[in-house]
Amino acid sequence: MVTRVQTVAFRGIEAVLVDVQVQVAPGLPAFTIVGLPDKAVAESRERVRAALVASGLSLPPKRITINLAPADLPKEGSHYDLPIALGLMGAIGAVPSDAAENFLVLGELALDGRISSVSGTLPAAIAANGRDMGIICPSSCGPEAAWAGEDIEIIAPDSLLALVNHLTGNQLTPRPVAARLTSGEILPDMGEIRGQEVARRVLEIAAAGGHNMLMIGPPGAGKSMLAARLPSILPPLNPRELLDVSMIQSIAGELAGGRVSDRRPFRCPHHSASMAALVGGGLKVRPGEVSLAHNGVLFLDELPEFSPQVLDSLRQPLEAGETHIARANARVSFPARFQLVAAMNPCKCGLAGTPGHTCRRGDRCAADYQGRVSGPFLDRIDLRIDVPAVSATDMIGQRTSEPSSKVAERVVRAREVQRERFFNFDVADIHTNAAASPALIEQIVDPDKESRALLVQAAEKFSLSARAYHRVLKVARTLADLAGSAKVTRPHIAEALSYRLNLAS
Repeated sequence: MVTRVQTVAFRGIEAVLVDVQVQVAPGLPAFTIVGLPDKAVAESRERVRAALVASGLSLPPKRITINLAPADLPKEGSHYDLPIALGLMGAIGAVPSDAAENFLVLGELALDGRISSVSGTLPAAIAANGRDMGIICPSSCGPEAAWAGEDIEIIAPDSLLALVNHLTGNQLTPRPVAARLTSGEILPDMGEIRGQEVARRVLEIAAAGGHNMLMIGPPGAGKSMLAARLPSILPPLNPRELLDVSMIQSIAGELAGGRVSDRRPFRCPHHSASMAALVGGGLKVRPGEVSLAHNGVLFLDELPEFSPQVLDSLRQPLEAGETHIARANARVSFPARFQLVAAMNPCKCGLAGTPGHTCRRGDRCAADYQGRVSGPFLDRIDLRIDVPAVSATDMIGQRTSEPSSKVAERVVRAREVQRERFFNFDVADIHTNAAASPALIEQIVDPDKESRALLVQAAEKFSLSARAYHRVLKVARTLADLAGSAKVTRPHIAEALSYRLNLAS
């Protein structure tokens, strides 16, 4: 007789059903797991054996075979412990063999029988709900699974013994409640920034339209300070965005206590990050920083210090909004629609262009340093500004400036205008101008005769690419939205070009 328990394998953020088949047959004592298990799955037999003994059960001296079907799908992770143990208990009669018939099961076992948390519970719970099944998961992951829906049946025990008691009806485990992360952390406020009026203006434009942004300036000018305050003016995640972000965080094991937050992600990797760390991959394919920043912000400080190959690997995610990781035995996709904010010094010594400073290497210092960032990468950046050093007058003068709450109100209004516009164009999955397709943004903007003449003149003089042309239109549309203008006019085009043409300087 074969006992079956359902669990999942993860392909990106997609949960694929896996059938755990358990057979206890006469023969020499053995415990074999087949079906392309990785090292963690192969070692589960020792954890399962010890957990069963700690729970007052013992395996019979027979031939035990565990098959993870489909056999050609690689199985990775420790979440196969609990379904294997549950299948074994059904095979030896410790629980009814059909006790978990309508459940997806996942969880890691400790040697004393406790059930430890695992990553990927939220995608698994959503997959279970979509198939009208329940889910059995660790108690620490129960609040995470509860976000899959109110009608899904969830069993979240803290130990193997508690699970047995629930399935046999001796002591039922209460259904977990979905938890929201309520961080008491106060975000850095825009009111703390002194001077830098142009930078503040461009940061607001970037937040309103979801545009990529590059800041160039000497050390201490406030580039990192400005970037750190971007989350304080961004609107919260809507329900759909919240679900997408939480699923990625669940796969990466970054949902603390199963609690989700509507705060947009803000990721700032060190410049020593590898390509796999940034775009995803590794021996066991995991989402990278670009996916963890999905629907949020990816901040790259000291941009030229990143490896040129690593930076160029961002070109495809920046354009497509997703990253594809190809391996010999698998091809995995992760969503990666993020807003890029980057900062860099003008040269290696950091003071090129500063009044009164003369570099010993001359113009070559700045040219070599900025040349580490490729042209195709820069072509994907909508806004580029020079951030000059703050003067003593700015520091001594006005103590505070406009707070984040006031700026956020304008950003929310502009984004609401964009959301309604795209809904009317029957593209409800797009929420910002930066995410619009070239054909759609041309249809939305439709520049008048004067604006079109200015665009043609700039395109001919500065050799704008087709991508640059469409990104200028997107920024101009955002400027009009912030101004409450239904039409994009020549001043909007001119201001958008002023931020764009700095890339060619």
